[in-house]
Amino acid sequence: MTSAEKNRTSLLIKGGHLIDPAARIDAPMDVLLKDGRVAEVAPPNKIKGGVNEKAEKFDARGLIVAPGFIDLHAHLREPGQAYKETIATGTAAAAAGGFTSVCTMPNTVPVVDSVEWVEWLRQPERGAVVNVFAVAAATRASKGATLTDFRALHNAGAIAVTDDGKPILEDSIMREALVLSGELNFPVVQHAEDTRMTENCSIHAGARSFRLGLRGMTAAAEASIVERDVQLATHIPNARLHVAHLSTADALKSVRRGKRAKARVTFEVTPHHFTLTDEDMRDYDSNYKMNPPLRSASDLEAILAALADGTVDAIATDHAPHAAHEKDMEFERAAFGITGLETALALAITRLHREKRIPIARIVELFTAGPARCFDLRGRGSLVRGSVADVTVFDPKKKWTFDAAKSRSKSRNTPFDGWQLTGKVVATIVGGKIVYAG
Repeated sequence: MTSAEKNRTSLLIKGGHLIDPAARIDAPMDVLLKDGRVAEVAPPNKIKGGVNEKAEKFDARGLIVAPGFIDLHAHLREPGQAYKETIATGTAAAAAGGFTSVCTMPNTVPVVDSVEWVEWLRQPERGAVVNVFAVAAATRASKGATLTDFRALHNAGAIAVTDDGKPILEDSIMREALVLSGELNFPVVQHAEDTRMTENCSIHAGARSFRLGLRGMTAAAEASIVERDVQLATHIPNARLHVAHLSTADALKSVRRGKRAKARVTFEVTPHHFTLTDEDMRDYDSNYKMNPPLRSASDLEAILAALADGTVDAIATDHAPHAAHEKDMEFERAAFGITGLETALALAITRLHREKRIPIARIVELFTAGPARCFDLRGRGSLVRGSVADVTVFDPKKKWTFDAAKSRSKSRNTPFDGWQLTGKVVATIVGGKIVYAG
């Protein structure tokens, strides 16, 4: 970054088509960013206030301008696992994918279960190029036995709690967590998997697992936890439940019931779960191994329907980088997880918009206003005047091929290497500064 860029205070984004679902805008608009905030939004060539010869101009003709994308679920692997990813490399990948904010999971080494570690994540020394929000552990060391200090974590800047990678299995612990969530207005994020039912399982239980001779995770292992949690959330005043990476039709039914009952239940789905099924797996290719696993065609169709009808709250990547040696081994022993930050938007446009005719505006909502509501990220998820100047600019028609070798992530574990996709990020703007230009 040049000294001139460091000193810049204004950026005028001209000629683009603004999609801001929270503000109900879907029209040609110019956007003026000034001193880290949205100063003005107006029809083409109507912005006057604050524009001078020193303001940088960004030509967005032919492009979509949107509020900065928010990823509710990513693994940046620090502290302790910098050989897989760092906050610096993970946020560089996020910026390339159009994400201006990333919520990082706490299943690190050590687990982020204290105020000190939450504060550590937020220090400038980490080298983040986008906003990093800490999701802290719900129980000490994520062992599921004793709750962390929700109030202290919340006050330190954590935006939610979770034991992601592990479920909160005990009914009494989950009930206590949801009671506190209601008192503090603090979401509890559940990794919905009854691990008593999935021990030594590595793939979805179905015809594919039978043919490969692999032990399979049943849909019931996910659905049973979601059903229990939704029931608790329905009966605990103001409880806030967020279901991570929902992947099955049965779990979706429970969430729908909870929403109809006016429970404060939200959930996310991942691009891999709305793009692939277990039948798409290459034999024993661990780049197709994730948790939850790729599910059946009927599960995928249920998720697509929920994306289209407004039930899904957010698309989240579950970006889970691993070193090559952790994937390059027998399928059953290989690590769970794939990278996802750089392919999320393109998979959504390719799969949801071009193939399933879901409007671009709905896709933008799933990356912006939806996730902002889930975790109460005020000032983000919209470009109304006074909002934080986080902006994503993309070309919805641009065709490109994803080359994992050129990823900004440290890791290459993806099933989408070599895929031809449509929809490309052109610029990612954080606090009024361009942090990625494609």
